[in-house]
Amino acid sequence: MNEMKLVKRAIKGNKNAFEELLVIHSDQLYRTAFLYVGNREDALDIVQETAYKALLAVGQLKNERFFLTWLTKILIHCAFDVMKKKKKEIPIEKIIDLSSGKIEKRDEHLDLVRAINQLKEHYRNAVILFYFQDLPISEVAKIMNVPENTVKTYLHRGKNQLKKLLGGVAYNGEETISSRV
Repeated sequence: MNEMKLVKRAIKGNKNAFEELLVIHSDQLYRTAFLYVGNREDALDIVQETAYKALLAVGQLKNERFFLTWLTKILIHCAFDVMKKKKKEIPIEKIIDLSSGKIEKRDEHLDLVRAINQLKEHYRNAVILFYFQDLPISEVAKIMNVPENTVKTYLHRGKNQLKKLLGGVAYNGEETISSRV
């Protein structure tokens, strides 16, 4: 069934339509929650809390085109609530094996997660929403309540900080060599 039809039905109070929408977006919601908290249990709690809060408020959604934006915004608020309750660093050792591939790939992924968690909050939000959720800049701007050009600035500065944190100026799989004559 068309997603817009499901959203319209969910807004009118159809719980089955709402459940279908959650199933459609569950992987994306989980991945985003995991990027914020760094462990499976908290990420699942965040997704569950998001589903509950969204179910209670879905009738207030004004424009069905922005369902995913609205849902992601709720998820981010839930993630911040969990992080405030924990008030601790994310233990990298507890991050589950995200890739079944080589150890090198897993290490690179862990380095990336560690680096993303070191970014300033607004840079981290922009990077996660744009690069990991594949949302357009306009959607990221709506979720973060900032102008589109501000999102572009956050992305640019966030990428520069990630390059510094990950130890490369122009990472392309090879080490960069400075040439002196």
